[in-house]
Amino acid sequence: MAIDYLQKILNARVYDVAIESPLDLAATLSARLGNTVLLKREDEQPVFSFKLRGAYNKMAQLSQPELDAGVIAASAGNHAQGVALAAQRLRTAATIVMPVTTPLIKVDAVRSRGAKVVLQGESYSDAYDHALALAAEHSLSVVHPYDDPDVIAGQGTIGVEILRQHPGPIAAIYVPVGGGGLISGIAAYVKRVRPEIRVVGVEPVDSDAMTRSIAGGRRVRLTHVGLFADGVAVKQVGKETFRLVREFVDEMITVDTDAICAAIKDVYEDTRSILEPAGALAIAGLKAHATKRGWKDKSLVAIASGANMNFDRLRFVAERAELGEQREAVIAVTIPERPGSFRNFLSRIGHRSITEFNYRYADPGQAHIFVGIEVAGPKDTAEILRDLHRQKVEAYDLTGNEMAKLHIRHLVGGRAPEVRNEILYRFEFPERPGALSRFLNSMSGAWNISLFHYRNHGADYGRVLVGMQVPATDKAALRAFLDGLGYDYLEETDNVAYRLFLGC
Repeated sequence: MAIDYLQKILNARVYDVAIESPLDLAATLSARLGNTVLLKREDEQPVFSFKLRGAYNKMAQLSQPELDAGVIAASAGNHAQGVALAAQRLRTAATIVMPVTTPLIKVDAVRSRGAKVVLQGESYSDAYDHALALAAEHSLSVVHPYDDPDVIAGQGTIGVEILRQHPGPIAAIYVPVGGGGLISGIAAYVKRVRPEIRVVGVEPVDSDAMTRSIAGGRRVRLTHVGLFADGVAVKQVGKETFRLVREFVDEMITVDTDAICAAIKDVYEDTRSILEPAGALAIAGLKAHATKRGWKDKSLVAIASGANMNFDRLRFVAERAELGEQREAVIAVTIPERPGSFRNFLSRIGHRSITEFNYRYADPGQAHIFVGIEVAGPKDTAEILRDLHRQKVEAYDLTGNEMAKLHIRHLVGGRAPEVRNEILYRFEFPERPGALSRFLNSMSGAWNISLFHYRNHGADYGRVLVGMQVPATDKAALRAFLDGLGYDYLEETDNVAYRLFLGC
């Protein structure tokens, strides 16, 4: 029997714990885009995210014997806090299984609401499998973070509020997508009541399970997900959420890390509130989508879905926001290694401000420069490159080069001419005390490490660049060794930034 989501959403119990969050005008962003941008402020909920709506609605449907037995959930963050608060209000015991990599601030937030925390596994998938085992062993009710009709209906109350708060025309509603529970609930309601409104899902480019699933016509399981927007870092979307997104959602789009950082800054400038990366995802999508479509004088709504931001992560966000706003270009330039060359180069880029300049002597004939330049946008960057190329200056745009922005800018000048057979890899691994030591110990194989760069980015993950001297005959053995490490990795040996600044 088909589920009547309109009925489920209208009858959902959420307001015992949730507030009707405001729909606020983002005045500065609206003026810049030439559209009316409205933010649905789910970051103002008691647990600073929308997740308590679905968690409470699910648990409020349980029978008294089920509540007496207790509930269990797996989560690394916002869902955990939503379940803990709901359990507190419903006077039931809650067990939350969290990955061992979960930052202590999130663990403490869950414990402070009276829930029992079990740390298990390296990832959400590991934690979820353990939660299912505990649920079977102790007869606990599982509260899934997204793939449950009652959870979906609870999140759908956001759609009810948006249409009540803004009864006038709305061109599009932008929703962040992880497992798909939030967008499924909102779309299921909005498309029944106001089908002319476009519902657009937004994912990070490195966690695009729903986008790929819709394109492929089946649920795709990602082998790797980016960890920056950890609130939506899901390898596979839910069965029911996939069905609903296929039926009701108009479009899926993706944005990169820099765009998310810029959106965090945009919201801060308009509200003085700091969203977490997943919380700013829909705003980043709105900006990109409205610009691409050339929309003007439209009313656009974005869900500001959460604000559980680790303070240490702000350094990384601030560093990348300018790039995300497309106000800074990162360029590699080759100029003659002789007196006056720097001055000549600066004269060629005109009145533009230099934001970063990295150089070290490496060759008697040529100087390779890593330079950041303040620009008005991508067209300005393209114009700079065209001017340099017309003047026979070798130049490369590294603005979209992740390795260059994360590592090379801190290593410029690190050439080692005597190094032979060097292969370069970029790694991501869960960040926790001892993680770097474990990584170094894991890398102590048969090949010499010729380059190593690690920088704490104030996030829940570590990023490492490693160069190793590996003879061609050992390539197969190296691949087996890397696969056995258990870390996500990407070969960067052919990256232009490496060849210019570090390679032999």
